[in-house]
Amino acid sequence: MSFAWYPRYKDSGVEWLGEVPEHWSVRRLKHISPLITVGIVVNPSTFVAEEGFPFIYGGDIGEGVIDWKNARCIDAASSDANAKTRLKAGDLLTVRVGAQGVTAVVPVECEGGNCASLMLIRQGSFNSHWLCYAMNTRAVRFQVEVVQYGAAQEQFNISHAVNFWTPTPPRTEQDEIVQFLELETAKIDALVEEQRRLIELLREKRQAVISHAVTKGLNPHAPMKPSGVEWLGDVPKHWSVKRLKHVSPSITVGIVINPSTFVPEVGFPFIYGGDIREGVIDWKNARCIDAESSDSNAKTRLKAGDLLTVRVGAPGVTAVVPVECEGGNCASVMLIRQGGFNSQWLCYAMNARIVRFQVEVVQYGAAQEQFNISHAVNFWVPTPPRAEQDEIAYVLERETARFDALTAEAQRAIDLLEERRAALISAAVTGKIDVRGLAESEAA
Repeated sequence: MSFAWYPRYKDSGVEWLGEVPEHWSVRRLKHISPLITVGIVVNPSTFVAEEGFPFIYGGDIGEGVIDWKNARCIDAASSDANAKTRLKAGDLLTVRVGAQGVTAVVPVECEGGNCASLMLIRQGSFNSHWLCYAMNTRAVRFQVEVVQYGAAQEQFNISHAVNFWTPTPPRTEQDEIVQFLELETAKIDALVEEQRRLIELLREKRQAVISHAVTKGLNPHAPMKPSGVEWLGDVPKHWSVKRLKHVSPSITVGIVINPSTFVPEVGFPFIYGGDIREGVIDWKNARCIDAESSDSNAKTRLKAGDLLTVRVGAPGVTAVVPVECEGGNCASVMLIRQGGFNSQWLCYAMNARIVRFQVEVVQYGAAQEQFNISHAVNFWVPTPPRAEQDEIAYVLERETARFDALTAEAQRAIDLLEERRAALISAAVTGKIDVRGLAESEAA
């Protein structure tokens, strides 16, 4: 759908903003809201109660949404003692630290609560949702970026934010813009949600195809036998069911004693758990280890065709070592040496539910889940003959590539829809399109 422009425009007086509709004004944020202030900044944890009113932090705010149900709480007395920042429905909260600039309208469920270190914009004679849309557009986010500071955590000061420029239509037009955007963004959000559901279904189907291939094989008519492992069920009659230690000639753990000691500026890839995704090692962005240090840790020096499995954080995620990592080393991950098996076949099996279930049984740790090699060596792996491993790996490479292509296509659709959504909001709140009357005409 194409939208009309306004009949007449004027220079906004702000160089980077350009023209705005002739009857609009361009105001500083402090001239739109009756009060702009910062939330509780002196040890906000002092005011956290077991129950009470929502106490909103930056992490509770998404673009246009406050996750008040999962927020901390503040009791009524503490909120009243900080009346300047006590929340009212229709106020706006803007993240100052971290995802700075992200803004949402305070819902009625947060009435009486309070906020921690956020920018609080009191509701005035403006439409709160119109200003929320405007605050989340590039026109305001650009101004946030200009004044933000801090290397570890970027943030901005209220003294700068009060002077942000905002193209401001009359109140009745603000209402019309909100009605139009709520209608149009709801349509886009529904399409995005469809694509996300599709991606989830593709991922489930992909995993099911892999799991079936590595546990039942490719021949649906193959005679079956009990695996001898209760939760595994039947496997093809000519397969064996082996412990992982009987599949690989060697299973060990990567360098665990201060691995940062071995990180030079250049050298061979030095792989950490964070460099490993399902079936992929991001060796280009990995740390480095020099040849001498890698050689002195020959037990874990990498060879193409070995497998690396994440032990800490995302336990069980496995990938095959590519030729580009040959001669490098690894830190604290599980190293499975290549043997007479097909490495890609074992990688698929390790990433399938059949092995992940066994990882979950033995993993431990609340802050960071992990598992011990002593448990992993005893994982059960349904094992076909080598020729069948090759065939399974070949078929799964083809099938997963097809699923990955469909997933990428769905993700591209989401990206385009989200770009369209942002562009539509930006155009409406900066006056680049005239949406007056469109919501009513569409409803009719």
